[in-house]
Amino acid sequence: MEQQEYAAGTTRVAGGTSDGRTGGAGQGTTVAVVVVREAGPDAPQEPAPAALSPDPGLLRLARWFAEADPATADDLCVASFGLYPARHFGVPTEPAAGPETVAGDAAVSWWHGPTAYAPAALRVREPRPARRQRRARRDDGALPAVRSGAKPGPPGKHRKPEPARSAAGAQDRSAAAERRIAARLLLAHPLVTASGPHADGFPLIRRHRDWLTGQFDTLLGYRLVVGPWHARLCKAGLGPGAARRLEHPGTGAPFTPGGYAQLALALALLVDAPERLPLGHLLARMRAAAPGPAAAPADLAMALAVLAEWQVLGGIPAGPAEDGVVLTVDRELARAVPAGPPGPADDAADLIRRAAEADPGTAVRRRLAETPAVLAADLPEDQRGWLDLHHRTGPAALAEFLGLEAEPRAEGVALLDPADELTDLALPGADALAQAALLLVERLVEEVRPLPGEAIGPDVPIPDALIDGVLGDIADDYGLPVDRRRDYLADRTALRRDALDLLHRMGLIVRAPRGTRPPGWLLRAPAARFAPAPDLLPVPGTGRHSRREGPVVVPAPGGPRAEQRA
Repeated sequence: MEQQEYAAGTTRVAGGTSDGRTGGAGQGTTVAVVVVREAGPDAPQEPAPAALSPDPGLLRLARWFAEADPATADDLCVASFGLYPARHFGVPTEPAAGPETVAGDAAVSWWHGPTAYAPAALRVREPRPARRQRRARRDDGALPAVRSGAKPGPPGKHRKPEPARSAAGAQDRSAAAERRIAARLLLAHPLVTASGPHADGFPLIRRHRDWLTGQFDTLLGYRLVVGPWHARLCKAGLGPGAARRLEHPGTGAPFTPGGYAQLALALALLVDAPERLPLGHLLARMRAAAPGPAAAPADLAMALAVLAEWQVLGGIPAGPAEDGVVLTVDRELARAVPAGPPGPADDAADLIRRAAEADPGTAVRRRLAETPAVLAADLPEDQRGWLDLHHRTGPAALAEFLGLEAEPRAEGVALLDPADELTDLALPGADALAQAALLLVERLVEEVRPLPGEAIGPDVPIPDALIDGVLGDIADDYGLPVDRRRDYLADRTALRRDALDLLHRMGLIVRAPRGTRPPGWLLRAPAARFAPAPDLLPVPGTGRHSRREGPVVVPAPGGPRAEQRA
């Protein structure tokens, strides 16, 4: 399905629109953005307008957010804004295989296939700096090597040098590297501005906007709009249960339905707001237009914080004071945020469904580009048939476009990012929670992985008591140093909740279907890629908290595993 156009309130948007290729946002809006960027703290304040008229479509979206449960609100945010980043596994299980071995790998199950296991104690390593897309380097050493079949060394006397052709080849390789960097940047950050944290990649996007627009449209059905000050990749929805959510940019707290409602309500007023707007006036109009009870202060603060991060608003005070505070408004960015406002949708569920509609090939490629792994069992019949038919060519084209590596398995396909850049969540990770979650999934796989000869499916039930026992062993054996958010040794309930949440968001576990007794979690086949090599005769009871008899396997910190008798 084509991306839904901005259907609500379009007749009131002045200044023209961008065609995504010429790089213009309309003459009127271009001037407006320049005025916003040049306005300084000493500029004269404009009088507040008599009224801010909310956009009806976004106002309806705010009402749907306010009425939704948390999971539906997350899915509605994905469908209506499409500002989620891609998410992929890193650490390939084995060196990149040639085309002749890819088809054979597809017959291997994740449960008993190669792993990316790295034995160690609680993995202590220096935290990496914030992820930034790599710059396109100009030196020949940074460009991919091309095997020509010629012998190394200088050309012989019977071979004529071809400097012109070599220079042209280097330029082609440089352009290809720039395009890939720009594509990865947009997939990781669908809204890139000329003055934001990823401004160094914005010139690459503008330089290759025609090629990028065509590739994103052909492969993923995404619309790319490139203006003079921003680039917006309008992503599609991921359907219900996508496990994506917005978070407070400072604290990492997940958005609530009330926070989403305040975000949509603020955007409904900002798409036609003046370039300088008193904060008190904005808050008063939001309270007057709110579809439900008054918003909680935390919800309002969360919405304003993310609008500031997107550069829609500037000048937001750090404290609660609002008297005399004048905000700067970038209307162009405010209009760029909604990727699929309500339009013809009847309700929130209808919008979530419509935003994810696509032909089978496009739908599968979107899942491959945005999610850690695609399991055939999760796909509708038409998409599963397309993946079976294009199990080599489909993932390969997308992997080439984004610089990823395909990992086909019997249960499905994963596109890996060896650079570990094209993902918002890292597993393995540097903090205590990520490392504890990795230790948890390793031991769960060892305990419940199907044995050879057993019926192999994509999911295996996890006994609830096993989760508590393994987490108790991890906390006792490894100590779990305090990170910036929480002391997990003092709060084991939070450790369980956060570790399971991380594994769920990475697609390694999933909740049991509704009505399952007892309710619980299912371990997914891709989880086995992080576990030690399969032990065909696993020993029951691997931890003191499992309360079983028999041999106990205790991992030695930084060394091989040692067996002890209980």
